[in-house]
Amino acid sequence: MSTPTLSNSVNRTRWLTLIGTIITQFALGSVYTWSLFNGQLSSKLDAPISKVAFSFGLLSLGLALASSVAGKLQERFGVRKVTLSAGLLMAAGLMLTSQADNLFMLYLTAGVLVGLADGAGYLITLSNCVKWFPERKGLISACSIGAYGLGSLGFKFICSYLLSVNSLETTFIIWGGLAMSMIVLGSLMMKDAPLQKASATSGVQPARDYTLAESMRLPQYWMLALMFLTACMSGLYVIGVAKDIGESLVHLSGQTAASAVTIIAIANLSGRLILGIMSDKVARIRVISLAQVVSLCGMSILLFSSMNETTFFIAVACVAFSFGGTITVYPSLVSDFFGLNNLTKNYGVIYLGFGIGSVLGSLIASLFGGFMVTFSLIMALLVVSLLMSAIIRMPNASAEQKKELQHA
Repeated sequence: MSTPTLSNSVNRTRWLTLIGTIITQFALGSVYTWSLFNGQLSSKLDAPISKVAFSFGLLSLGLALASSVAGKLQERFGVRKVTLSAGLLMAAGLMLTSQADNLFMLYLTAGVLVGLADGAGYLITLSNCVKWFPERKGLISACSIGAYGLGSLGFKFICSYLLSVNSLETTFIIWGGLAMSMIVLGSLMMKDAPLQKASATSGVQPARDYTLAESMRLPQYWMLALMFLTACMSGLYVIGVAKDIGESLVHLSGQTAASAVTIIAIANLSGRLILGIMSDKVARIRVISLAQVVSLCGMSILLFSSMNETTFFIAVACVAFSFGGTITVYPSLVSDFFGLNNLTKNYGVIYLGFGIGSVLGSLIASLFGGFMVTFSLIMALLVVSLLMSAIIRMPNASAEQKKELQHA
């Protein structure tokens, strides 16, 4: 086979993998429509909505835990088999949820099974796709994670329609079948990315690939982990209670405060696209610094100003924009520091910060009394994170790379 033919074959394979990843991520993002079902599940199970909604907290935790072991699964079985299995498990979880008649079964099916399926499929397809496009890591992350975000929006309309014409049980079954079909189709289009050659002179790639054990012995790894945890905690907490903030602190009507959900969705997607694409043109750690500054602006408004409707929407938009951009840029940032070949494992452990952040903000609020204490802690963590992003340097970076980071 001639070199041009080989090159064309590789190019076709990686673009097919990208398309398959986008289809898969769109289906996986459907879990973020979960709030649509809380009311009917509450009536069916004769349980408070707060207890029903806890299933989504378990889902988020399962998602983060599965992401942390996705690298091992890919190493053993390959991206196609793991993704296909994730699609089957997600369908099984949703279809079993349709039969749940008590909270324990709901937590097991919707929380544990769907969460594990979503986490395994999410991180393994994202990191594999990024490896196929080492020259466009930011753009590819934006496409993949943007599709995940769009999935929550697209399935909001799909699931709302299904609920309007079907029973709750039938809706879960159709949702599971549709998501499984998309994930299976996407998985069949994917192939495992080849090993990348590490080079000290290629942009900001590290001189070598670090294993997870090697990465975890470096201070940079834990600095990145704390910055990621802070971004997730601030984003997930504010997004989760935005309507309540509007009603209690700004005294908006329920309908007006609920508009924050739309503002957040637009800002979140904008952050993913704008900062993701920007990260291919500017040093990624500087893009994270920018996201931290934007989030600090939003938190400052929440903490220190007498908010009106406009400033409230600006504040939540700042936090959502920063959160969306951070989770998009981070896979590529971790590969900059520790190499592409072990990205799934290295990012998987850092991604546990998503699960921890999803419960930490609410836990602190319930223990210490509401919004302002939690905002103050998030503000302090953001300041620490911003300082860390200013001083962090890549491990074993060459003089040229250090100079590039310092002047970026």
